[in-house]
Amino acid sequence: MNRDVLVVAPHPDDETLGCGGTLLRHRLEGDRIHWLIATSMGDTEYPHAQVAERNAEIDGVANAFSFTSVHQLGLPAAGVDRVTRADVVRAIGRVFQLVMPSVVYLPYAGDAHSDHATIFHASASCTKWFRFESITEVLVYETLSETDAGIDPDSRGFRPQLFVDISSQLEEKLRIMTIYRSELEDFPFPRSIEAIRALAMWRGAAMGAHAAESFIILRQRRIVSGP
Repeated sequence: MNRDVLVVAPHPDDETLGCGGTLLRHRLEGDRIHWLIATSMGDTEYPHAQVAERNAEIDGVANAFSFTSVHQLGLPAAGVDRVTRADVVRAIGRVFQLVMPSVVYLPYAGDAHSDHATIFHASASCTKWFRFESITEVLVYETLSETDAGIDPDSRGFRPQLFVDISSQLEEKLRIMTIYRSELEDFPFPRSIEAIRALAMWRGAAMGAHAAESFIILRQRRIVSGP
């Protein structure tokens, strides 16, 4: 049965870094993939040329993934915590109502960027089964330059339980990532092709594959019908 899969990205590129290969696998398997982008660059805060470049990148990435739908909330980048939690939850909830996803991918709450933590908690509020019965899986992805940069001494860190083989999808994931020209830099910068490949190989080694993406399982619900 084809499923609706929703990835929640605090910023454009989080979806590709965190679960780009897995999204490509979902598409290959016939699932419909949807993209929720929480933040955007405001015309009053960023140069017009930079905003235009980012919008072109989003369009290019959306076409490359062949997303069924793309939803942009337009929350202030690096300023989501200035918006009331209730307003953020309502905005995300409206997208959940439109998509009615079976599988949801969320950023890690322990990421260094405050936007990631805020978006995680707001999104998690929308994943309760009695609010959206369609949701059977809620998974958390890791984002290079954010998850690995979390330095909270009380955090247990990103400890994945699920590994997805993306050996056949890695090169396409890397190609899509190059669309984000404004985000990539040379190695050893975390958002570099070499670092992305290295993490995929490291996660692959944990499961006996050439490349993998890893996830924390927050919820996995099996629905049994009939007697």
